[in-house]
Amino acid sequence: MSNETRENRLKKVFDTPNQKAFIGFITAGDPTADNTVNCIFEMERAGADLIEIGIPFSDPTAEGVVIQDANVRALKGGMTTDKAFDIVRRVREKSDIPLAFMTYANPVFHYGYDSFCARCRKLGVDALIIPDMPFEEKAELEEFTKKYDVALISMIAPTSESRIRAIASEAQGFIYVVSSMGVTGVRNEIRTDVASIVESIRKVTDVPCAVGFGISTPEQAKAMASVSDGAIVGSAIVKIVAQYGNDAPEHVYQYVKSMKEAVLNAPAAAAK
Repeated sequence: MSNETRENRLKKVFDTPNQKAFIGFITAGDPTADNTVNCIFEMERAGADLIEIGIPFSDPTAEGVVIQDANVRALKGGMTTDKAFDIVRRVREKSDIPLAFMTYANPVFHYGYDSFCARCRKLGVDALIIPDMPFEEKAELEEFTKKYDVALISMIAPTSESRIRAIASEAQGFIYVVSSMGVTGVRNEIRTDVASIVESIRKVTDVPCAVGFGISTPEQAKAMASVSDGAIVGSAIVKIVAQYGNDAPEHVYQYVKSMKEAVLNAPAAAAK
């Protein structure tokens, strides 16, 4: 593994001209830490540009049943925040793929903002996504993410219309555009006018936008990437892990490969 900086790793996610990014999510420790590490390597091999690692939590309010169940399995298996950090350490022994932790304010607060962010910096976590931390309250954590050079990712939802300018103007790394109301999970159809949300963001900042929540098929990934800089997929990958357990990595590889090919075929007209 080389010693790339966080800034270079995140920049690389969206830096290829006329090419959209694919971001995959996986729950740490579901069903084992070994399985998570192997799935991350397979997602990278399949072309994923960034991987979000979910730190399991007993009350994941933004998650649908698929990721809730994954959290339960991981916690029953003994997964902890420290063990999630160890997964990152193992990945970093072999890979420079950009990594983000997706978790909730409570685990980070109880770990200690300074200790958590310092360890992110030491082990090579490039970004944090905290769905239940409102924009208005992020300063208490951002003091430490800035101190340790970890990007605190902003989320913009369909309900954020009046706050888009404020949120976007302070965004770093990339902006997580939430495609659907409610919690995460596979959806047959995405009806939100994501294009108009991205258009509003682009009036304020050139920070890349990636769309998540509900994307499960190559067609959906291509459609969302066509109006943004990339697609984020979580529940569909977690469902594969739930179905195949320790045999999941090869199946995750095939799925991510098909999704990456779909976003690569997304029109480049909306590129930043």
